[in-house]
Amino acid sequence: MQTDIGAATAMHEKNVHLIRWLTYLMFMMFAMTSDSVGEIIKEVKREFDVSNTQASLMHSLFMIGIAFSGLFLGFLADKFGRKRTIILGLALFALSCYLFLVGSSFEFILGLITLSGLAVGVFKTAALALIGDISRSTKEHTGTMNGAEAFFGVGAIIGPLIVAWMVREGVDWKLLYVLAGGLCTLLILMAWKADYPVQAPPTHGHKPVSFISSLRLLKNPYAMGFSIGAFLYVAAESAIYVWMPSYLVCDAMSVSESFACYTDGPQKMLAMYAVSVFFSLRALGRFVGIWMMQRYNWALVLMLFSLAITLCFIAGLAGGKNVALYAFPLTGVFMSVIYPTFNSKGICCFAKSEHGTVAGVILFFTAAGAAAGPFIMGLVSDAFGGDAKYGFMVATGFSVVLFLGLLYNFVFNPTEKRLREIEAVEYS
Repeated sequence: MQTDIGAATAMHEKNVHLIRWLTYLMFMMFAMTSDSVGEIIKEVKREFDVSNTQASLMHSLFMIGIAFSGLFLGFLADKFGRKRTIILGLALFALSCYLFLVGSSFEFILGLITLSGLAVGVFKTAALALIGDISRSTKEHTGTMNGAEAFFGVGAIIGPLIVAWMVREGVDWKLLYVLAGGLCTLLILMAWKADYPVQAPPTHGHKPVSFISSLRLLKNPYAMGFSIGAFLYVAAESAIYVWMPSYLVCDAMSVSESFACYTDGPQKMLAMYAVSVFFSLRALGRFVGIWMMQRYNWALVLMLFSLAITLCFIAGLAGGKNVALYAFPLTGVFMSVIYPTFNSKGICCFAKSEHGTVAGVILFFTAAGAAAGPFIMGLVSDAFGGDAKYGFMVATGFSVVLFLGLLYNFVFNPTEKRLREIEAVEYS
């Protein structure tokens, strides 16, 4: 009997590891496309002769698709199960990627970008809910969330590097999406083969799951507090990977002269790969965050890191491009653990049977911040002659408000009691 129990336990642990790796790889796969947008925007502006505002739609429509999906389809993971929802989302994402092979107009590409955003919202909310299913405590949940976002960071490094190589070699940047589609197809097979844990049963008095469940959470202070924090953080973060490449370039039109204003070789190299450096630092910070969040007060860490982000933005604006070249990528260190922790603590304030729905609400505000932030920056930059410096003033404002909110969170810690109650009921 003990042998059977031991074998069953070992099989369960093996399956949990498989599920965790599937989640990590899903995050890495879609990051390859979503966080390459800053590099892609430069090529789109040249290829289709569009303005900053028009080019920013490559990012904004993707995020609008995620936002709509998160709010109105996030309940699917709770209603129909994690496995079915993940496979559905991955299939839609793969389809949108493969269709880049036949699209050539700017409008058609924007349509595919929107479809891929809808797909990401579907499978990501299910993946976030799945993290709750395999976690044994709120601390473990936060660690696993940092792991997932760390692999997202790895994909965010790989994607821009591939695009930079494609541009240098004269390869069409659209093939990046075809590559992502191929990886997505492999993940569909993995998701189909995996043995998912049984979902937590609904708590007593739990109402039927539908998109109304998502709308109901808009009145919940815990869901809204972390959602607004996610909005502000992502609005500031996306400023780096969307508009930093445009801010750092010189006043030259040709690709070969884009960084002529940096006088030495290392500076030119850093300017060319600044987004990859940012993502590398962010990914490294998230791997460290898996360890950090098990040992330190998460509210204190987030408050101090948000202050450091604000100071980096101010330094990059006050010191000009030569200072921004170092200060802006450095924000990756301090941005690393903020979003995964927002996501984890926000989701952990609710029963596991609601994790898909609340993940969808937070994802809605995440995507709304990622869509609105760069778009507003593009509008402001165009209003002042196209200089991205003015857009970064807006991003600095987002980071200041984020710091003030996290300072309040550290001083008053409004979620401490709620997290203890959920820990006792859901993770005991």
